[in-house]
Amino acid sequence: MDRTTKTKLARKLRQNLTDAERRLWYRLRASRLEGHKFRRQIPIGKYIADFVCESTKLIVELDGGQHSDMTDQDAKRTIELEHFGYHVIRFWNNDVFENMDGVLGAILDEINLRSN
Repeated sequence: MDRTTKTKLARKLRQNLTDAERRLWYRLRASRLEGHKFRRQIPIGKYIADFVCESTKLIVELDGGQHSDMTDQDAKRTIELEHFGYHVIRFWNNDVFENMDGVLGAILDEINLRSN
């Protein structure tokens, strides 16, 4: 997939967030998480990352139920994104709906680890 096609896809994904992505984005956008700036649906290599904090090179991925059958693909994706210098953390959509404070706390923990 060429860069222009990936950029168009990323724009489309930004306009069509899942419910879980929308909820998490509300908490991450506009530097709401203790001043850390996140961007959403960002092309990196051949993938489009859900949420990215560039200052700490952290990617936050949300996985729906379909990902329970995609563990090998997700592991490969994580490895490839890490080759670009990012650290990837994953949460299930369920976590966002049922334990948002835990998700945000885990994200902050990773940011603090990566900031030191």
